[in-house]
Amino acid sequence: MKAVFCSHYASPEELEIKEVPNPVPAKHEILVKIHATAINDYDWGMVRGKPYLYRLIFGLTKPKRPIAGMELSGVIEDIGEGVTQFKKGDAVYGDISEFGFGSFAEYIAINEKAVVLKPEAMSFEEATAIPHAALLAYQGLVEKGKIQNEQKILINGAGGGVGTFALQIAKMYGAEVTGVDTGEKLNNMKTIGYDEVIDYKKENFTKRGERYDLILDAKTSQPTWNYLKALKPKGKYVTVGGTAGNLILFGLSSGLISILSGKKFLLLALQPNQGLDTINQLYAEGKIKPVIDGPYAFHEIPQLIQYFGEGKHTGKVVIRL
Repeated sequence: MKAVFCSHYASPEELEIKEVPNPVPAKHEILVKIHATAINDYDWGMVRGKPYLYRLIFGLTKPKRPIAGMELSGVIEDIGEGVTQFKKGDAVYGDISEFGFGSFAEYIAINEKAVVLKPEAMSFEEATAIPHAALLAYQGLVEKGKIQNEQKILINGAGGGVGTFALQIAKMYGAEVTGVDTGEKLNNMKTIGYDEVIDYKKENFTKRGERYDLILDAKTSQPTWNYLKALKPKGKYVTVGGTAGNLILFGLSSGLISILSGKKFLLLALQPNQGLDTINQLYAEGKIKPVIDGPYAFHEIPQLIQYFGEGKHTGKVVIRL
């Protein structure tokens, strides 16, 4: 099979597309023929080995698993011993990060718990765009943020996958939503329904004097205390991702700042695939739909990882196999 192979940490453009042996499903594993995959922050970090903290996860000197990719949709072609949830021919999708990586390939053998059944009405491209970003948005806004009707909400990193799902979820609650991003994304953000957009290269939203009931941050690009001025009394700030240094600082300071300010500063630890039944129902009702950048061809993955890392994409970068 073909796979995007990462033998050492380097620029994404140095990745090779190689022929490697087809995987064989072990006990409790399924063999999935991948129909679509998507690019995420972990892929950008894994292939470069940056920030260096990631090397504690991926491997100190080179990737322990040379094939990146953590989201997929596809069809089961074989099952290993002990598999009980699926059968051959089932269409599945999911965020596989809890059980490993490897979706930048034509096939993958993965634990059956890494995926769920794909709704028939959902295309493979839509399915692979959903699990990671949609659940970060849903768990961040609804489960952690306890979003309420008609709140004033700000989303940082608003033009990417998390932001585009978060907007749709917030609008279900009648929220007034401000999005922060930059470049060509700003026009796209207006088109999909943001009430106001802020270019972070021109303006720091924490210094505008505007206050929000809830901030969902996919970038965490500032020290924790900077966000205090952007929150209403008893407001909530939820981070779902960002730079390693600021996330570490957040972990060290958020508890004390929450106590002293009366405002809540919360970190979401994503539960992969938990709640996809709810997301599927919202999709079926027409309340959410992935914003897809693509779909692109498999051979473009190295360049697309660089494109993603430079923040030029809108929504989810999806590859069709």
